[in-house]
Parts: sequence; structure tokens; C-alpha cells
Amino acid sequence: MMTCPDLDDLLARMSWTDKLAQLQIIWRRDEADAVGLARGGIGALFWPQSAERTNALQRAAVQESAHGIPLLIGLDVIHGQFTIFPTPLAQAASFDVAVAEADARVSAAEARSGGVNWTFSPMVDVTRDPRWGRVVEGFGEDSFLASTFGAAKVRAYQGHDLSGAGSIAACLKHFVAYGAAEAGRDYNTTDVSWRRLRETYLAPFRAGVAAGAASVMASFNSLNGTPMHAHRRLLTDVLSGEYGFEGVVVGDAEGVAQLVPHGVAKDETDAVKLSLSAGLDIVMGGSELATDGVALIESSAMDAARIDDAVMRILRLKKALGLFDNPYTDASHERSGPTPETLDRAQWAAERCVVLLKNDDALLPVSSGATRILLTGPYAASTDHLGAWVQHFGAVAGTLEDALAAEIPDATWTVSAGADFLEPSADQIAEAAALALEQDLVVIAVGEPSSLSGEASSRADIRLPGEQERLIHAIADTGVPFIVLLATGRPLVVEDWVDRAPAVLLTWHLGTRAPEAIARVVSGAVNPGGRVPMTFPRAVGQIPIHHDHENTGRPAQSGGSMAVDRWDVGLQGPNNLDDYYTSKFLDLEKGPRFAFGDGLRYTRFAVETASALPAEISVADLCAGARVTVSATVRNVGDRAGDEVVFAYLADPVASIAQPVQRLRGFTRVSMDAGAAASVSFELGGDELGFWDDENHFVVEPGELVITVTDGTDSRALRLVVTE
Repeated sequence: MMTCPDLDDLLARMSWTDKLAQLQIIWRRDEADAVGLARGGIGALFWPQSAERTNALQRAAVQESAHGIPLLIGLDVIHGQFTIFPTPLAQAASFDVAVAEADARVSAAEARSGGVNWTFSPMVDVTRDPRWGRVVEGFGEDSFLASTFGAAKVRAYQGHDLSGAGSIAACLKHFVAYGAAEAGRDYNTTDVSWRRLRETYLAPFRAGVAAGAASVMASFNSLNGTPMHAHRRLLTDVLSGEYGFEGVVVGDAEGVAQLVPHGVAKDETDAVKLSLSAGLDIVMGGSELATDGVALIESSAMDAARIDDAVMRILRLKKALGLFDNPYTDASHERSGPTPETLDRAQWAAERCVVLLKNDDALLPVSSGATRILLTGPYAASTDHLGAWVQHFGAVAGTLEDALAAEIPDATWTVSAGADFLEPSADQIAEAAALALEQDLVVIAVGEPSSLSGEASSRADIRLPGEQERLIHAIADTGVPFIVLLATGRPLVVEDWVDRAPAVLLTWHLGTRAPEAIARVVSGAVNPGGRVPMTFPRAVGQIPIHHDHENTGRPAQSGGSMAVDRWDVGLQGPNNLDDYYTSKFLDLEKGPRFAFGDGLRYTRFAVETASALPAEISVADLCAGARVTVSATVRNVGDRAGDEVVFAYLADPVASIAQPVQRLRGFTRVSMDAGAAASVSFELGGDELGFWDDENHFVVEPGELVITVTDGTDSRALRLVVTE
């Protein structure tokens, strides 16, 4: 066992090149090269994929480098190491932070057992453009939802003690506004007002820092003209100064070197100076900052205090992880795959993420019986359920074909591919349609393959890829009842076919136990309780579209209709078209196809009572920490047990700055037997009732607010008066 040195003394003994070496993480496939970097005093490396090899790197760092400083070992553990959980966007659909916590605890234990001590997760980018492939990594369009899930995941990754065997350092990413990329194109520029930045994009980072996040990752994008890897105002003034963040700020892959093509640095050396001066602590990739005692940048070119601050942040993190006391992992206890317990947790999580979008004629659930069922579509026999950002060693999923047959064994199952994900499928579609005519029910399993979501996977056309829409229409034309299982990493445009589909289950990419979870929802063993965490637009032209939009001076009451004889208006204006000169599209129905919070169940619920106490409160009391308690009683008025998600939304009809039509300020998921009732409550204080103004001030104003408690179908509106 080692003994943790005095960090101030250690820093004082380090040379300029020793310090620079600590400020970098580099990936190396060659094991000898990685060991050489460790001997040279590099601060961090990527996981070499076994406890034994990780221990070898740590031995080289501890026993052979100049100061014996152990390594940070990083890896993208996004929604599972070996046991793969639902993607983060799917987790958000559960509206249950226990799902995210289960993922993080299992992932941390599996990863730490092999020597990983640092994950680049959670992603808390608020995302309102489903063309952006990385929406799959985040928690959707709402900053409150992203803040709540992000903070929960940070706490679960890190546990009560970062040095524990089942804990790893979390990393909030991507700081900041990466999800606002223009046109939804990955790595693209962003231009966001400071008020929008505060209200929407910074809020989840503030919450994650408050939860104790050990690190933050800078984003690839420029923001209002300044690339984030060189954005001192945000990295230093806001993140460290305002939020009190004392952890490590790491760059994204080659993000520092990319300041050159961004056009703000003349070369890589200049880029490193800019980034470290702005508040970055660790450069990811790029040229080595210190090689054989030779520094990439001279000490005279940098503020020595800034470099010392960066090194000390890294040393403190290593101390918190317990690496100075014991940098090694017990290889005899290394995990190499799921256990029955972790698989159970993954299946439980997956079951909670499924969203029932439609259920005309109560086609779902499919009861057991001698029913003839055709299973068709590219997901019928596919194992592609893991989703984006899964390492090659993640445990693969089974197939829907096997899971459904096992879950509903009394049915007579016929399986036909029906269509490929991307290839022409005319013959397969014809075969599926012919088989459908011999069935009582058809289950069509369609969606995006995992490869079409994630990083560098922006899509201009977010309809079902390939000829899957043709398959749905071909089955619909047979007149046989059918159910659509929709697997995806993003909201899709489904207008071409959704009105013809009697029942639709949104199944996302649910991980290793996806087929089993989906089968249990189809059979009714699980009553779906998930909700939509990111709006499904009717057309790409509606984007961005999100639930917490601001109103306009001319809000539309209905959608446009090009069938209306709107041209016969003459010089006097439209004839009886009061809604003509309003904010809408002429060729599209108003509103989204599926809105934030949408989701059905196999039972029905009602909000029976709701109250807000006190009903009147002063600004002074709110600023002093007083809270308003919003309470409600919800009853299961259906005939089977199920889960309900209850939301609390805030509206501020008259304020000094136009406010969103609604802001999510609370949510909770509750389980109830048929006929049973449950009580829920939300605590709202100044942070929830106030807003950011145009002068970068957070204000709580007097006035009349409206708090709406709703389960999505039944609502109660409450009046809250805030006095001077």
C-alpha cells in the first residue's frame, strides 16, 4: 500500500515538463507505447481493456515515473460497460431517476473492477433538434429533466466515496450548448443569447456541479463566435467562479487542436496556450505536451499559477479516487460480463422506458391464446438493440423473435423479415403482405439501426430509413390488425404512416435485455408507463419544436390549411379567417405529432385533488428560502395496476420578460393498483419560480403564477400569488 503524499509538496517538486505531462490524456493502441507514456509521467490514459494491463500501466506510472503519480484511466461508459442499459434518451422516457441510477451503479462497478476510474458521462446537453444524432446520449429537450437525471447519474456513478470499489469519477458533458448546433449538424456552430444560455443550456451543468461532479468536458462547438475550448468567460468565470466547480475540466477528442480550423489559433501550440489559459485542465489527444523532458510550450508563455491550478485539480481528483493509496485493481475480481443480477436490473430499467403512443381498439396488450401472429420488419430477428455508444465488449441482446415466442407461447408465430433497415426490400415486403393475410394480428418491428444515432450521425431526413414505411403501408392495406414496435435513438417523423397504425409502442434502443422487456410490455405482464421526453415533430420543417416555447404576439389557434380559399381576401384582408395572420405553417397542422410528456397506459388515471400552500408568498420569503408545497391526489380509475407520471408545470402570464407557455418544475412516477390512489407533492422555491433576465440577473418577480398539476390527460390549475 502507498501513502498519499502532501499534494502541495508534490506540486512544488514537479518541473515544468512534469506538470505539462499531467495535463493530458492520450489513447494508445500499442501497449508498449502506453507503458512508455506512463513512465514519462503522463496524467491519464484510456482503458487498455483489462485489469492486468491497467495494473501494468499503473505500475509504470507509480514505480518508474519521476514522481510516482498514478494515472487517471478513462473510458466512455455511457449506458453500460458489459451490461447494457437503455440509452440515456430512453432512460429519460421513464421519468424515473432510479433507472439512471441503476445504470450508473452497475456500470461503475463493472468498469472499476477492470481499472477504469473515470467515465465521460453523463451528457446533459439539452437537445431540441432531433436531426442531431447525439440526442440519444442526453435526457431530452427539457432543462429541468436533464438537470434532475444528470445530477442523479453523477451521484450514482460516484457513490458516497469516490475511492470505493464500485465508484468512478463522472464527467458532465458537453460544456456548453453543444445541443444547440445549427441545423442539428454535429460539431456545428451555435449562437445563443445569454438569457437562453442561462435558462436552458447551463442549468443542467449547474445542477451536476452541485451534485458533486468530479469533471466537466468542454464541447466541440463555438458559442457566439468563441470555441468552447477557448471560452474563458464560461470555463473560468461561470463554471469555476459562479458555480464553485473545483474539479477537472477536460477537452473533447482533439478539441484543442481543432482551435486551428476554428480560426482562433495559428497552430497547435497556440491552441494549447489558449485552452489552458481559458480554464481547461486536461487536453484530450493531440501532440504530447511533454516528451522526454521537452515541453510543447515554454513556461514563459503561460501563467504559472494557472498551470499549477490545473495540476492541483488533477492531483486532488486522484487523491479522492484513492489512487495514491492504492492505484491497482484486484484482477481476480474483475468482471468480464453481466451477472443474473445486473441483467435483471437492465431488464427492469428497459421495461420502465417503453412508451405507448397509440392503442386504438385496445390491440395491446396481446393476450395469450391460440392467436396467429406474424412478426415482421427489420427488428424481428435483429440483435441490434444496444444503441449508440456501446463498446465492442458490451453484452449483446437476443431477438424479438425468441423473446415474443417465449413470452406468448400459446400463439402461433410466423416470422418474416419484411424489410431491411436500409436496402431495397420489395420482395420481402410482398412476402410479408401475403403472409399477413393468413394471420389474426401482425407485429411490425421497425426503426433506426443503432448506427444511425450517436456522434457524427446527424440526419437531414428523420423518417424511417429504407423502405420500412412501405412495409407498414403494405400491411395496412391487407386490413389485418397490426401493432408497430418503433425502435429509435431519436424522435422520428412518422406522419406518412402513423395514422394508419392502430397501435404503436415506442421501444427506443433498450440494451442487452431489450427483447425480453418489449415482449413483457406486448403481453401485458408490464403496463407501460414511459412518456415522451423529446417532441416528435410532424415534419422536419417544424424543428426546433419543444414544449416550453415562448408565445408570440399572434399565437395560432389551429394549423394552416392550404385547402382554405385564403387567396380570396381582396383589399379588406381575409374573409372570416381570424386565425390566418398567426404564427403557423400554411401546410401543416398545428403542434407536434407526439408532445413532450405524451404516453398512454393499459389503464386510466385521474387527478382528483390538487393544492398549493401557501397560496400567497412574498418575494422576500422566497429569496430567504421559503417553499411552496404543491400536492395532489391521483387515482387509478382503470381495471389493472399501472404507473402514472405526474407533472407540475409553471406559467407566468405577465412578467417583465416574455416567459415560456409552460416550464416543467416537477415530476414523479407512482405505481397504483386498480382503484387505488396515491398522493404526490412538489416543493417549489425561488429557483423554480424565478427566471433569468436580459442583464444576466436571476429575478423573482411579484405577480400571479399558474401551477398546473397534470398526468397528461387530467389537469388541475392552481393560482399562486407572489407579493412584493
